[in-house]
Amino acid sequence: MFTGIIEGMGCIERLEIKVQGARLCVTSSFSLQSAKRGDSIAVNGCCLTLTKKSGKLFEADLSKETLRVTNLGELKTGSLVNLERPLKLSKYLGGHLVQGHVDGVGKIKKIVSHPKSVEIVISFPKKLRRYLIPKGSVAVDGVSMTVNRLTHSDLTLVAIPHTLQATNLKVRRVGDRVNLEVDMVGKYVESLIRYGHFK
Repeated sequence: MFTGIIEGMGCIERLEIKVQGARLCVTSSFSLQSAKRGDSIAVNGCCLTLTKKSGKLFEADLSKETLRVTNLGELKTGSLVNLERPLKLSKYLGGHLVQGHVDGVGKIKKIVSHPKSVEIVISFPKKLRRYLIPKGSVAVDGVSMTVNRLTHSDLTLVAIPHTLQATNLKVRRVGDRVNLEVDMVGKYVESLIRYGHFK
C-alpha cells in the first residue's frame, strides 16, 4: 500500500525485454540501504518487487500483464520515473490510499502554465469514468492528485511547483501516456452495490 506522495525519482538504466516479460534496472535518487530482495516499490505508480539491488541501483521484473496495462514498457534509458516505498503504519497518510495496481493508461492532451501552477488535461479510458469525481483523488504515474475538473473523457489536474519539482510531471509533454489508478474506495462501493448481500 502506498500514499501517492512520491519519495524520489529514479533514472532508467535499462529495460531488457524477455520472452516472459521484461527486467527494469533503475537508479534511485534516495538510499535503498533498508530495502531488501522481495520488498515492494512503486515505479510510476506500479507496484513492483525488488529482485536485486546494489547501492542505489535496483532491478525488478515485469510480467507481460504489467507491460500490457502500464506505460512501463515505453521507458527508455534516461527516462525519469516516480518512486515510492510502501506505507509504514506509523507514517502520516499525506495523499490517499494507493495500491500500485494500475487501472488504465491515460494520455496528456494539454498542458497550460500559470504563474504558480501548471494545469494538465488527461484523457482517460472510458471504463474509468464511473470511479472519478470532481475533487476526488487519482494517482497519475503514482502521484496523488486531485481531480479539479472532469468531463466524460478528460480530467484536469493542477500541479503546484513542489509537485513539479519532486516528480516526473515536470518532464511530461503533450502526447505522453501516464499510468492511472482510481480511488479504490469507489471500486469497493460498486462491488458491494452490484454483488454484495448482507445476511
